[in-house]
Amino acid sequence: MAGSTEILAAIRELSNSKQLDRSELVALLQDGIHAALAKKHGPTVQAEVGIDDASGGIKIALLKTVVEEVTDPAREVTLEEARYEDEAFEVGDVMEVPVDFAEFGRSAVQAAKQRIIQRVREGERTRIRDEFTDRVGELLSGEVQQIERGKLVMMLNKFKEAEAIIPYREQNHREHFQQGEPIRAVLKRVEETPKGPRLIFSRADALFVAALFKLEVPEMAQGIVEIRASAREVGSRTKIAVFSRDEAIDPVGACVGLKGSRVQAVVNELGGERIDIVPWSSDPERFAKLALAPARVARVFSDAAAKTIQAVVDEDQLSLAIGRNGQNVRLASELTGWKIDLFSSREWVDRGGDGNIFAPLPDEQPDEAADVKLAEIGLPEATVAVLENANFRTLNDIIDLEREDFLKLPGIAPEEADRIMGIINELTTEDGGAGDTAGGAAPTEGEGG
Repeated sequence: MAGSTEILAAIRELSNSKQLDRSELVALLQDGIHAALAKKHGPTVQAEVGIDDASGGIKIALLKTVVEEVTDPAREVTLEEARYEDEAFEVGDVMEVPVDFAEFGRSAVQAAKQRIIQRVREGERTRIRDEFTDRVGELLSGEVQQIERGKLVMMLNKFKEAEAIIPYREQNHREHFQQGEPIRAVLKRVEETPKGPRLIFSRADALFVAALFKLEVPEMAQGIVEIRASAREVGSRTKIAVFSRDEAIDPVGACVGLKGSRVQAVVNELGGERIDIVPWSSDPERFAKLALAPARVARVFSDAAAKTIQAVVDEDQLSLAIGRNGQNVRLASELTGWKIDLFSSREWVDRGGDGNIFAPLPDEQPDEAADVKLAEIGLPEATVAVLENANFRTLNDIIDLEREDFLKLPGIAPEEADRIMGIINELTTEDGGAGDTAGGAAPTEGEGG
């Protein structure tokens, strides 16, 4: 009975490691033995399989009906053969023929093993579906198990059996991970494949930014503050629109945190990507004004039928509203879901618009840093000269540039590029003028939710 003892020991191990019901595994073993019997005696074979879990014994008996003339040897036996064993047999009786497990133990074990493996896989697939179907948008942790043709294969910390990948298109290509490194990503969808469910994660989707904020902002975890809209150009800039269910809590301040600690934690995870946080509004015109931050918008006109916004900005705000390569207005349009057409004040007047349109939004403070000359923000004369030679003359001209852009300019060393980026960050975050908290009041010592 060595073979039967081994397979029962294997069942105990599977039952413990895979958290499957032992009775179910025993039933699978019985099914495997039946399959082995069918392979040896024919598909119509009938048998009784008894398994003593305590002793490790397996008893097998073929069941054969006693007949005058055999038509199916797998399940019938002649009266003469039956009476050779016992004279009391009559036609119609069922004869039990004992089978030694050792006769076909290896094939039975193999058949049972295949069924058990299949059942284990089916159970794991079901558990993965049940576990993750309702967790789309959630931030999960793991480590990089493999880098395969551009995609990252993740091994999740708490569900190692799940197949989890970050496809190439869902990665931030400014980031580089090595095998074995810890990684966090947002679950974007659960994909069905012939091999079972596959978990698709992302670090490039706006969902990833939203998930990071939920981790950093307790008011979001409590359901008080929520992200109503988001738009992202991965590795460069993200805009989110936030809303508070409690009028006493400023949603922008809650996301920024004390001295910018919460938003900075998110920025660090994103490798320095810029984040604009603006209040959400149900009024499309007001929302468009807020979404175009850090630029100040003088007036907006909406066309609900065409879902288009015409936004008018002062001359010194036009480049800021457009952003580098049109990024700011493009993200604002994606954030609001409306097409936004920008006009300078001069162009608007030339087109026959109202000239008296430059009143600020209620409670809005003028942006004192909007038209500051480079020579006035603390840069060395030599650096200012290099920037002016490249047609960058004011803070607005350089506010959307990245460190790499400055390094491309002749005469700008890495240390000087770092100094310029530090000045930009200082001027556009701490004062609340035109930076990461654009669209809302600058957080003070007591703010942050």
